[in-house]
Amino acid sequence: MRMLAVFEKGERIRHIGHLDIQRSVQRGLRRSGLPVAYSNGFNPHILITFASALSTGACGTREIMDVTMAEEVSEEEFLDRMNRAMPKDMQLSEARAVDQKHPALMASLRAAEYDLLIRDPETAEKLTAAIPSMMAKETVTAMRKTKTALKECDIKPLIYELKGDGQHILATLVLTEREACKPGMLIEALAREAGISEEVRMLVTRTGLMGMDPEGRLVPLERL
Repeated sequence: MRMLAVFEKGERIRHIGHLDIQRSVQRGLRRSGLPVAYSNGFNPHILITFASALSTGACGTREIMDVTMAEEVSEEEFLDRMNRAMPKDMQLSEARAVDQKHPALMASLRAAEYDLLIRDPETAEKLTAAIPSMMAKETVTAMRKTKTALKECDIKPLIYELKGDGQHILATLVLTEREACKPGMLIEALAREAGISEEVRMLVTRTGLMGMDPEGRLVPLERL
């Protein structure tokens, strides 16, 4: 069996990178005493995957891990034992048991929801005011960083939803194995539309990872 678990990456640990998050979860699994499955070979490791790596500096309220279990365990026991073993800023909120045939998380991922807290209220107001005019354009360009250079791309098709709420910019953006619109790319384009030349200071929180149901609707990945 496999266990899909929803966990958080709190604000206090937002500058911890993904590799350290992975190590923390692996240590938590070992401390928990849960019957997790290990790989074969010279250097066995816990069979665990994550739906998507969260950028260093960002928080996450509904990150998802997929843990392969060597024995049956209840969802309640998994949550209880893991939360006693994990640090305060990486607590689990949900667990769901699935069979081995359940689709891989990364292959099912289609989008991510973000809450972008703009530190300066005046800047937030300007960005919110610029949303309608930017979204009315046929193309919205931003710079994408590749392995070798910066490349201009059109992010308009990668924006599912975008709105302002006080100092918060709320966005649902494409996130797949092949393409993605990162929050920084979105804010770069929105700032240009608003006539803002200085750097926009913000706190990025990823609030959900989304898959797509058979009717083509975005739904929480952990519900698929």
